[in-house]
Amino acid sequence: MPWDPDRYRAFQSERFAPFDDLVALVTVRAGIAAVDLGCGTGELTRRLADLLSGSDVAGIDSSPQMLGEAARLARPGLRFTRGAIEDVAGAWDLVFSHAALQWVDGHRDLIPRVWSLVRPGGQLAVQVPSNHTHPTHTLLAETAAEAPFRDALGGWVRHAPVLDTEDYASLLFALGGERITVFEKVYAHVLADAGAMADWVAGTAMVPYMERLPEALRPAFTERYRARLRERFPETPVFYPFKRTLFAATKPA
Repeated sequence: MPWDPDRYRAFQSERFAPFDDLVALVTVRAGIAAVDLGCGTGELTRRLADLLSGSDVAGIDSSPQMLGEAARLARPGLRFTRGAIEDVAGAWDLVFSHAALQWVDGHRDLIPRVWSLVRPGGQLAVQVPSNHTHPTHTLLAETAAEAPFRDALGGWVRHAPVLDTEDYASLLFALGGERITVFEKVYAHVLADAGAMADWVAGTAMVPYMERLPEALRPAFTERYRARLRERFPETPVFYPFKRTLFAATKPA
């Protein structure tokens, strides 16, 4: 089941809000080489490129659907390439990633790998959702553990690889990072109802389940999950506190 850019954009303003907080951690310089790991539909990569005047900015994403949207934003100094985050190579003055590394497992190995892409004197800046303990996520796993979904999935449920803030700080320190900043922030969203929460999740955390389920079971899984959310959040509107972890560090020159 491919990523759906339109479904992802349904909550664009809410999903894009942490970008400004992440950019605030970046030392803005002109004429540098920067890479955006997991650029998605490219709008935020373009905003990053606009901030880094005269720079060469590359957006990397593994989804052809997302890149099809991003391609329309390409210009001199801004390009988009298909590829997996784990396979990105080269040396960059800024390695930037907004809401993408949570899709790659093994962060204790991934962060050193991503750090290796940063040139001396360069910077790493990352934001990952850390909302995996919220019912919108735990109810996904509980639904997947029910029959007939459990058998269809072979018992698989997704476990978020996102670490605690102190773990990211310790990793960056051990790697020799300087000017280390790590924090978790709650973004306060007010949605219409539990259905809107389900719509939000359908564009992100539900995707791996839909990819693995037989097509015939997808509607039943979706409806069961929505029913669970309605039971848990009967109120309207519904408050959706969404936690995100942001971290940045500079590599010694």
